Amino acid sequence: MGGTDLPRRIERLLAPSLEAMGYEIVRIRLSGGRSPTVQIMAERLDRRPMTVDDCTAISRNASAILDVEDPMAGAYTLEVSSPGIDRPLVRPQDFARFAGREVRAETSAPIAGRRRFRGRLLGIEEGRVKIALEDGTAELPYEAIQKARLVLTEDLLAATARRAAAEEERR
Repeated sequence: MGGTDLPRRIERLLAPSLEAMGYEIVRIRLSGGRSPTVQIMAERLDRRPMTVDDCTAISRNASAILDVEDPMAGAYTLEVSSPGIDRPLVRPQDFARFAGREVRAETSAPIAGRRRFRGRLLGIEEGRVKIALEDGTAELPYEAIQKARLVLTEDLLAATARRAAAEEERR
């Protein structure tokens, strides 16, 4: 399997089990050469903050599945993490969920003469990610986005703090 197929294959192997546990895979990335690292970024389906215990549970489950299915030849290192505050946006639903937030996006090829875009995410519609820029609106084909992430702003920090306070009250 090619380099981009293996992360997708691993995601297909892990997703049903992790979803049954209450988690959703955000991204799987492979890095390294002879001793590769499998990086699993996941979040809770209930959108509560991830804990170390969550990452440990995902790691144990993923290790067991990968040991049985053996999609990679040789040894590898497994890393599990949460997306974090300045999370990457990788799935179409991420662009809808985080509409209104400040984002930074980079495309694989220039669009309107540029590859880097920063502005307020307006959402995704018919496969096009819309971003309000200082000088207008950019519409980027979802497939052309090489990487995108939330920008760490005061608004984002305040929203995260409010979410954490609400979570603490529920406990």
